Amino acid sequence: MIPGGGQPNMQQLLQQAQKMQQDLATAQEELGRTEVEGQAGGGLVKATVTGSGELRGLVIDPKAVDPEDTETLADLVVAAVQAANENAHALQQEKLGPLAQGLGGGGIPGLPF
Repeated sequence: MIPGGGQPNMQQLLQQAQKMQQDLATAQEELGRTEVEGQAGGGLVKATVTGSGELRGLVIDPKAVDPEDTETLADLVVAAVQAANENAHALQQEKLGPLAQGLGGGGIPGLPF
């Protein structure tokens, strides 16, 4: 309901929606360019992902490589990637959260919040 009982200005609503859509696209592009890191094993394994969750790099310290225990190395890799993805999710919330609230706070289909 519009205060005063008037009809909503459709042109103004469309302009607001277009601006929010542009802001969202800009934020998504920025997330795709921004890299965040996660690590495990006290830094023995480091994973780098984009803010949108794409794995970009993996660094494994030679001290983490034991041919007799590849399971531990695999666990460290998984943990580092998970930590990096958690950091990417936090970045998504920071960049896209305010935009989602501007759309009513109900979340946006296809986005992880």
